[in-house]
Amino acid sequence: MPGKVSPDDLLAHVFERTETADETVLQGPADGEDAAAIDWPDGEGTLVVSSDPISLAASAVGTLAVYVASNDVAVSGADPRWLTAVVLLPSDADGSADGSLLEGIADDLHAAAGEIGASIVGGHSEYVDQLERPLLSLTAMGATDRFVPTGGAEPGDAVILTKAAGLEGSAVLAADFGDDLGIDPETRERAESFLDEISVAPEARLVRADATAMHDPTEGGVAAGLLEVARASEVRLEVDREAVPVREATATLCEAAGVDPLRIFGSGALVATVPGDAVDDRLEALSDAGIEAAEIGTVRGLEGGDPALVLDGEPITGPIEDDLYPLWERADADD
Repeated sequence: MPGKVSPDDLLAHVFERTETADETVLQGPADGEDAAAIDWPDGEGTLVVSSDPISLAASAVGTLAVYVASNDVAVSGADPRWLTAVVLLPSDADGSADGSLLEGIADDLHAAAGEIGASIVGGHSEYVDQLERPLLSLTAMGATDRFVPTGGAEPGDAVILTKAAGLEGSAVLAADFGDDLGIDPETRERAESFLDEISVAPEARLVRADATAMHDPTEGGVAAGLLEVARASEVRLEVDREAVPVREATATLCEAAGVDPLRIFGSGALVATVPGDAVDDRLEALSDAGIEAAEIGTVRGLEGGDPALVLDGEPITGPIEDDLYPLWERADADD
């Protein structure tokens, strides 16, 4: 099954081998944490670092690579400032390299980095015969004087979600399955435009002053992102499904595909927890900036239970698989 390595496998095989005695490392590899935090050597602020791979059609891969890598830095309380890019490209059938593909990706990387105020400072590029489509891996870095972890949620905090659930997944459904699902062109176009909203840097800047935890839901959707916050914070997140914003195009596509909008790729939304007395101020700041947001739940203590997402009263403790993977598998089997 494609997708992320499970938290149990990471705990068993990875995390214990990446422990360090370096006192400057404030946050290293851990369940639910997507970025590392390192004290500046001079003691002024914290360096936040995160890496992410992406493999998509060349028309979107450069832009999305910047957004996806930078989001994990933004939700850690830093402004994404520096990027390195590893760009692996397919060779064409006779083994020659298509320079226009690299040029197009480089243009998109440059434009997206400029949009979020970051600079591409290095990387590597290479042609690989075994690849059928571009594969990018970006490392994003930024500095902050207040690191915000995934695992900082406290009992009594309110849970905020910006924009809506399933934005990235909606765009994928429209692009990959729109014909098979019989979705009208207008709905498909609207859903594919959600890719323009994948960056969460603007809303993270508006929330981080009060946030106890922030997270960028990706694979497994908003549900998986909420569960990751719960596990990292060792709390239970009680969430009302009806309170979670879902756009009309997303609902239409998910109903046609038989998938849950809360369990499809969720990039573009920000999950944040804030103290109860700060939630109104944060929602007002987001609204003033033209960013949709809603209070969707509450943080509770464990009270003898396991960390969990409690969705409409049902505790979810195990890893959440993205609902799009079975669709891709069935499509591959039918080819």
